[in-house]
Parts: sequence; C-alpha cells; structure tokens
Amino acid sequence: MKFMLMFKSDEPVQPGTSACKENLPEMAKLMGELKAKGTVVASEALLPPDTGARLRLTGGKVNITDGPFAEAKEMVAGFAIVNVGSKAEAVAIAGRFLEIAGSGECDITEVFDAPTAGH
Repeated sequence: MKFMLMFKSDEPVQPGTSACKENLPEMAKLMGELKAKGTVVASEALLPPDTGARLRLTGGKVNITDGPFAEAKEMVAGFAIVNVGSKAEAVAIAGRFLEIAGSGECDITEVFDAPTAGH
C-alpha cells in the first residue's frame, strides 16, 4: 500500500527557504533509514507559496493566480510517498517525521493503485 504524507508547517516560512528541516541530523537519519528499507518511494521539501501558482478551471477557462496565496499557512511544505503494509504504519512514520520536523500537521492519503493492463 502506498500513502502520500503531506506536511504542513505551523512555522512561518521565509521566501527562498523550506519549512522542512531536512538538514537536521535526526531528519537525515530517519529519511536515510526509510529509504534504505525501500519504505520511502519519493520525498521532497517544497518552497513557500510565493514561488508557485494556482490554476483553477471555471466555465471551461483556466485562471492562473501567482503565489503567495491568502491561505498560505495551509500550503504543503513537504511530502513523502511511502510503501507500507498498512495505514497504521504510515501514521507511525508521519508521527516520527513530525517529532523531528516540529510544529505542524501531516495529512495521510492512500495512493490509488490502478490495475496494470492484463491483470
């Protein structure tokens, strides 16, 4: 089972920096351990919303809004996709991550695994 873990930091993020504190030795150790086991499929820290854009399709027209966004505190600061045996395992990993990353929250969503052709 794959889950996406999306970290939202409570800490203010300065332009050009990341909210995820992956430079901490504890975070590097955790991520190294999970990658070595093959648990982490992908992970990245994200820059603050002033570097991004939001697209919305309304009435057949795509509208683009450059960041930052009014609800910037809701922006995902980093993510990981993990391959685990259960939701409980994903929750445990997210808890370990939060203990190191600091104040914030982590949403956990199962990844849709489409059947491959012929199966």
